[in-house]
Amino acid sequence: VQLQASGGGLVQPGDSLRLSCAVSGRTSSSNAMAWFRQAPGKEREFVAAIKWSGGSTLHADSVKGRFTVSKDTAKNTVFLRMNSLKPEDTAVYYCAVRTRWYAGTWSAEIMDYWGEGTQVTVSS
Repeated sequence: VQLQASGGGLVQPGDSLRLSCAVSGRTSSSNAMAWFRQAPGKEREFVAAIKWSGGSTLHADSVKGRFTVSKDTAKNTVFLRMNSLKPEDTAVYYCAVRTRWYAGTWSAEIMDYWGEGTQVTVSS
């Protein structure tokens, strides 16, 4: 499985961005796609996840109501719409795949495949 994230950039507080993650290779309807982020000096943290089949979603409390994960199955692409961005959202954002949906607490350790990150900087 190969993942390619894109869409990052420099924005001002309150602005919006949409990240994309193109997925290729051997995928399955049981896969779960997720977004994580890592700020300098901090651990990689879970942001959101979506089930490839059915579309169930999960969002971290820190982004709930501002970020929305979605997918376009036909294009094998997962999106992260980020609204009302704050300086504390500044991080490298990564997309990742887990072969099955996870009912517990999501963390970087449970993911099976990772893509390259895309930098998001929120600054005035």
